[in-house]
Amino acid sequence: MKDPYQVLSVSQTASPDELKFAYRNLAKELHPDVNPGDTIVEQRFKEITAAYDLLSDPKKRRQFDQREINADGSPRFGQGNAHRGGQGGAEFNDMFSDLFGRRRRGGQMKGQDVTYSMRISFLEGIIGVRRRIQLYDGKKLDVDIPPGTQEGDSLRLRNKGMAGAGGGSSGDAFVELHVDPHPFFERDGMDIHLDVPITLPEAVLGAKINVPTPHGAVSVTVPTGTNTGRSLRLKGRGVIKGTGKSAQKGDQYIRLKIMLPDKPDSKLEEFAREWLENGDYDVRKKAGLE
Repeated sequence: MKDPYQVLSVSQTASPDELKFAYRNLAKELHPDVNPGDTIVEQRFKEITAAYDLLSDPKKRRQFDQREINADGSPRFGQGNAHRGGQGGAEFNDMFSDLFGRRRRGGQMKGQDVTYSMRISFLEGIIGVRRRIQLYDGKKLDVDIPPGTQEGDSLRLRNKGMAGAGGGSSGDAFVELHVDPHPFFERDGMDIHLDVPITLPEAVLGAKINVPTPHGAVSVTVPTGTNTGRSLRLKGRGVIKGTGKSAQKGDQYIRLKIMLPDKPDSKLEEFAREWLENGDYDVRKKAGLE
């Protein structure tokens, strides 16, 4: 954790009233209710609250000033407390350190982890994207979102969290990923599903049509006599994870749906009446509904 005096932007001689004034001003600016959904501001608010909690307690403030505790309130072993036991205690610590060839590093505390939230589009989740985020300390970092990312996935950024205390390592940063839905693609694990409208002539006579996929449009053959609901598989056109021979590839499934013209078509109506008069095809009877 950072020095609490620096966090609150006050001097070490600040009075209790000056501490309270500084904290209140920062709290008004950084309170989560004023900045909903901003994880960076939320972390700063936690920092100033922890700093004020320590410095507003006379005992803890005195212990921190005398280097008996760290900024997070943990004891600073091997420093202020180590020498309070008298000369013998100090000599023992020195002898112990010399025997093992290093100084004790007691009191080290790893920094707190930080969690950020990021929204990406459906296609960015499928094919991957590089995004820039702002860390809690104001620094910017480019993050690679891997192909195949789905709702709820999380990225771990080592040592990009809050600074440690007493020489301890920094915490980690976690980026929670939220994927926006797509207007017509749907994802099911590694597979993609898509409803594709076709015309009545295309269904009756068959046709070649272009179909979108997350990786670009492809040409698909609509078989002659296709009914609504017929599904076609586009192998390897779904979600792709990894590269080379070890890459995992899902498929895309398209479901064909016959769509009639929005406006009435007199010729089509005439054909349908003639076909109905001469035909004896009963779809509901064939399906067992009559």
